[in-house]
Amino acid sequence: MAFFSNAGILTLGGVAADDVSNEQWELIWNINVMSHVFAARYLFPLWKQRRSNKDDQSNIGGVFVITASAAGLLMQLGSLPYHVTKHAAVSVADWLAVHHYDEGIRVHCICPQAVQTNMLKSSLAPSGGSAGTDGVLAPKDVAINTIEAIEKGEFMILPHPEVTKYHIRKASDYDRWLNGMRRVHRHFFSPSRL
Repeated sequence: MAFFSNAGILTLGGVAADDVSNEQWELIWNINVMSHVFAARYLFPLWKQRRSNKDDQSNIGGVFVITASAAGLLMQLGSLPYHVTKHAAVSVADWLAVHHYDEGIRVHCICPQAVQTNMLKSSLAPSGGSAGTDGVLAPKDVAINTIEAIEKGEFMILPHPEVTKYHIRKASDYDRWLNGMRRVHRHFFSPSRL
């Protein structure tokens, strides 16, 4: 049995209260992070019980797939709440993957860049903005990539292969990576582009 925890919303803004209110922070936190926790709280005990049933010979109790974002590994320019909550979603996924593995629960984390969804269509940058630099994927392509990765037992699912390269660069030289992100920020958020 598989469950895809695919909740997410985008709220633009930074730290100023007039950018993002406390209520907006609470909403995005509950949807982008706590929805995964709530789903796991409900499903994991059921899956553990199912696995302990002697009639079920499966070694896998369940498959739990969290849709985070490349923003959870890298950065979401223009949206501190999305950036923070998608990092937290990745953290929830890797914590669950370690702590529930021996219970037969397999956890995976999808971290795409731009995907052609209603969220992207309704954003200020329907072409994907900085996240669309490496192309906007169709949901079908992300689904195929996800199924293949689950079958291989891969935890981290990166439908945009460039994300691996960016993540390695970030980890190997954080200051250089931040300087690069500052350049990208200036490009996409300069007054002439807004």
